[in-house]
Amino acid sequence: MTVLEGIQKSTEFLAKKGVDSPRLNAELLLAHVLNMPRMQLYLSFERALTGAETDLLRECIRRRGQREPWQHVAGSTSFCGLEITVNRHVLIPRPETELLAESGWQFLLSLKDSGHAPTALDIGTGSGCIAIALTVKCPSARVHAVDVSSEALEVAAGNAARHHVQDRIVFLQGDGLAALPSRLRFDLVITNPPYIPSAEIETLKPEVRDYDPRLALDGGADGLDCIRRIAAEAGGFLQPEGRLLLEFGDGQAQQVSALFEMQNWIVEAIQPDYSQRPRFLIAKPRL
Repeated sequence: MTVLEGIQKSTEFLAKKGVDSPRLNAELLLAHVLNMPRMQLYLSFERALTGAETDLLRECIRRRGQREPWQHVAGSTSFCGLEITVNRHVLIPRPETELLAESGWQFLLSLKDSGHAPTALDIGTGSGCIAIALTVKCPSARVHAVDVSSEALEVAAGNAARHHVQDRIVFLQGDGLAALPSRLRFDLVITNPPYIPSAEIETLKPEVRDYDPRLALDGGADGLDCIRRIAAEAGGFLQPEGRLLLEFGDGQAQQVSALFEMQNWIVEAIQPDYSQRPRFLIAKPRL
C-alpha cells in the first residue's frame, strides 16, 4: 500500500464512521505513523508503506473510527507551535485558547522594563499548555500553575520538562486558588476554566464527551460556577496593576462581565476568538 492509498482508504473508513474532516484526520495520523510533517505526505504519495507502518496506521485509524480524538491516538498536539502531550487526564487544547495564551505572554513582555521578573498564575493548568507557552515566549517569566488533578499535573510536568521550562514553573495541586499561599501576588492571572453547563455535556461530540475529563468541562448548572469563584477570589492574588485573562463559553459574555463588575473588577475588554465570537475577558482590580 502506498501513502496515497493509505490516505484514501483511511479517509473512506473514517467518513463511514461519522468522523469530521476524515481526510485531514487520515493525513494527520499517517504523518504521525511516518514521523513526518503532514504536508510532506504530498511529496511521498508513491512511497510504499512497510508492513509495520501499515499495521500501525490501521490501528490508529481503528481507534479514530471509535471516535477517540486523533490527538490521543498520536499522543500529542501542537499549541502555539509547541508539541504538548495529551491523554484522558487533560483537556485537549483548543485553537482559540492559543489567543488567550498569546494575550498573556504579550502582557508579560510589556512588563520587561518594570525592574522585576514578570509573574503569572495559571488556574486549571491541565496539560500545562498555557503556562508553558508563557514561559517559552517570555523567557523572564515565572509561573505558578494549579490543578485539582494529580494526573493532569503529571502530564503538565512532563510537558514542561519537554520544553526545558520546568525550573520556571511551580506546579501545585489543589482546588483553584485555595492551593496558593495567601501572600502570593502575580502580574497576570490567566485561566481557561470549565464553562460548559452540566446538562449540555451529554450533547457534545463523542470526542469531547467521552474523552476529555469531565472536571475540565463541567461548569455547573449554568456553566459559571468556576468563573464565579475566580471573580470572587482572584483579585486578592493580583498586583495593583495586574491583569486577569479568562476564556468563557458561547453566549456567556454579558453574564461573565456582570459577575466581575459585581466583584469590583474593571472589565477592560471582551475579545473575540477566530470565529469572531466573544470569548475572552480582560479585567483588572478596581483600586
